[in-house]
Amino acid sequence: MVEWSIIGYNTLMPRKWTNQDTLTYRRQLIRLYSKENLSIFEVGEKLGLSYQCIFQRLKRLGIKISPESKKGYTNKRSLNRLQESQDLAEFIGIMLGDGHISREQIFVTLGKKEKAYVAYVIELFRRVYACELKCMLNKKGHHVLYIGFRNLVDYLLSIGLVMNKVKEQVKVPSWIFRDRKYIIGFLRGFFDTDGSIYKLKHGIQISFCNMSMPLLDNTRTALISLGFSPSKISSNRVYLTKKKDLLRYKKEIGSANPTKMERINKWVGTEVAKPGTL
Repeated sequence: MVEWSIIGYNTLMPRKWTNQDTLTYRRQLIRLYSKENLSIFEVGEKLGLSYQCIFQRLKRLGIKISPESKKGYTNKRSLNRLQESQDLAEFIGIMLGDGHISREQIFVTLGKKEKAYVAYVIELFRRVYACELKCMLNKKGHHVLYIGFRNLVDYLLSIGLVMNKVKEQVKVPSWIFRDRKYIIGFLRGFFDTDGSIYKLKHGIQISFCNMSMPLLDNTRTALISLGFSPSKISSNRVYLTKKKDLLRYKKEIGSANPTKMERINKWVGTEVAKPGTL
């Protein structure tokens, strides 16, 4: 396995493991992963490394990867039949924004300054799925919420979510369009992760940004179904600009992300707004 060493201010070169490196890493991972029975994520958190790096080290060193032996592993969880709800729709919106699905786990990555929203998402997940998301900080200081839950992964894939949202051009699950409350939940979750509000020269604008065109088209359809007048898709975004739309969005949908809701309250419906973006 190749790792990287810094040899100058901005220059990186690969460094092969020495025999001592191999021995050290093997002992370290056997102790943490096998004897202490920590998950790959937990080992990474303890060593200050990404879970991808830990996974590759385990493979390189021939250490058996056995997630089924870890506390709370997916196959030891059961998933009760989920009822369609506004909370579930909101979580789907979050997953379509900043979520990711692997074969065994789901992740939601949130910003450095979104600690309050992290707590909200954990509570929302608990209400919907009756279990707990774990949280770790990655190298960039972002909050990564995650859980190993194979039955949940299978469920999310069965309703149309995908592992590669851009490559597979994900869209909104059709059941969300059956109820106005579900649409509101989805829009709130999606805005809180992939949305922004900022000041224009002569007003305020809300945007939804994503690299999946079907998802943006669905978002536009959702807004229209609620009586809003969104823009056409432009530069991977859908916009709300009309003052009456912004006022209605604030009142009827809002945000569960305190940072974004603070910006909405400060700007929408006021005559003076300071420049900035979120």
